[in-house]
Amino acid sequence: MCGIVGAVARRDIVPILLEGLRKLEYRGYDSAGLAVVNAGLHRLRSIGRVASLAEMVDRAQVHGNLGIAHTRWATHGVPSERNAHPHISEDGLAVVHNGIIENHEEMRARLSAIGYRFTSDTDTEVVAHLIHLYWKEDGDVFVAVRKAVTELRGAYAIAVLSERNPETLVVARKGAPLLLGLGKGENFAASDTSALLQVTKKIVYLEEGDVAEIGLNGVRICDSTGSEVTRPVHESTLSADAVELGPYRHYMQKEIFEQPGAVANTLEMVIGAQSIVPQLFGVEADSTMKRINAVTVLACGTSYHAGLVARYWIEAIAGISCSVEIASEFRYRESVPNPDALVIAISQSGETADTIAALQFAKSLGQNLTLAICNVAESTLIRHASLKFLTRAGPEIGVASTKAFTTQLAALFLLTLVLAKTRGRLSAADEQKHLQALRHLPAALQQVLTLEPEVAKWAKRFSDKQHALFLGRGMHYPIAMEGALKLKEISYIHAEAYPAGELKHGPLALVDKDMPVIAIAPNDALLEKLKSNLQEVRARGGELYVFADADTQIQAGDGVHIIRMTEHAGYLSPIVHTVPLQLLAYHAALIKGTDVDKPRNLAKSVTVE
Repeated sequence: MCGIVGAVARRDIVPILLEGLRKLEYRGYDSAGLAVVNAGLHRLRSIGRVASLAEMVDRAQVHGNLGIAHTRWATHGVPSERNAHPHISEDGLAVVHNGIIENHEEMRARLSAIGYRFTSDTDTEVVAHLIHLYWKEDGDVFVAVRKAVTELRGAYAIAVLSERNPETLVVARKGAPLLLGLGKGENFAASDTSALLQVTKKIVYLEEGDVAEIGLNGVRICDSTGSEVTRPVHESTLSADAVELGPYRHYMQKEIFEQPGAVANTLEMVIGAQSIVPQLFGVEADSTMKRINAVTVLACGTSYHAGLVARYWIEAIAGISCSVEIASEFRYRESVPNPDALVIAISQSGETADTIAALQFAKSLGQNLTLAICNVAESTLIRHASLKFLTRAGPEIGVASTKAFTTQLAALFLLTLVLAKTRGRLSAADEQKHLQALRHLPAALQQVLTLEPEVAKWAKRFSDKQHALFLGRGMHYPIAMEGALKLKEISYIHAEAYPAGELKHGPLALVDKDMPVIAIAPNDALLEKLKSNLQEVRARGGELYVFADADTQIQAGDGVHIIRMTEHAGYLSPIVHTVPLQLLAYHAALIKGTDVDKPRNLAKSVTVE
């Protein structure tokens, strides 16, 4: 996940490029680079942070009126200067790219055979040479880009310039975000609005398959069919500070409602892709995935619940044994290390002390196949793992994790598919089915958010309760655990979660009219078993609050309250069912009058044992 900035103006655009990169650095920090046109093409690239690139720019005194810049999250090719963007082809043509080109190997072979020389290990360099190949035919970069992108498989956002066209920038997107910023006598492009707020708030969002030519006095856009189109101009209301509340009462509420977008951002690499590739998880992911014979998940709190859901997915779809460890306990027992197990450490902040320590302990035992799933690019956890996946939840201010959790689940499902595909357990038809489900997931989450008024009415019944019981079965049992945790965290109502089949083994003794029982009832293979468990509750006078799929045939009645989901989401159902439980906790806390965003005794990032 990389960040792109491009600019054409009558003033020096280098400071604009650098500031834009700083705003996009959350998207990647492996390396950074820029290329500007000023009596020729000038390129600077550096390893690591944008600050290093800025120092190089200062020393070199680079200036220009046309330029592109990039901050990288490595997929193809290790982090190095030679793999850093921009990549240059012949005749001063430069390209930056965000995404993964799935057919880069065959393209590399084809282009090498006709004389193009490759100097990096990236998939991006084939894009530069392919565009140059078509540019040679008629000398029009815009036309060349339009021709080239028809041959690209995968996800991409690209920006292209040539020293022969010092007032024109060409961009294109498919499956990766890219937008335009409009100014007076100057225009811009970037991966994220935040990168352009310094120069304009007039934003044009490119649509799937668009190619745009950006000049000093305007832009020209063609859609995927080659027809010229006009895209609407939006006046951005986004502040330079991404952590403002806006219209929401609390950060937790804001972050619950940001989940469709956060999940979409997390999945941006596959939304427009035709297949799942291991490189989503890092340069060495392919070889690592082929080697592993087991998975161990290390996490705390909400992230631990994400790992528990993933265990069901990994074992059912990928056919790999998976264990899930509470990170704070892992180091303090004798375990049997497996050097061929993939150790996954999950943390929102990447600074959770127990999780970092557990990962280091696993490595000390010889378990060096490690993956970090994290929401903060430059965190300790990310630096300590050989593979990494950055969730794109954005800043999460509320102590009770919401969007970080659902984006973790999205990442873990992607991992499951990669593992299954590597092991030959994912047919082409199933791969497309799962990809389609992932593409639909943000919309499914948006639909669930419309249930908020119904959930709020339920929450009023919890105002005088001291205890609550959450029930789930199968892969929804960890979601029941997460629901109970949310209620405890912010409303201070004591809540426990149990597998519904365990009621008779103890918890049923606690059930009475004063203990609400919240059940997750998806239309899956365990539904009939769950219905029997719910009858056990009603027979003891318990009051049921059931989140049910539309076609579960569970009827409301005396002591049985039903909120129906709009659809059954299959394997992704745990993600969808998470949202109403978050809303229930939030509205119960409102009624109780607690400090929703800063619950007592808790902090956002647990950096001590």
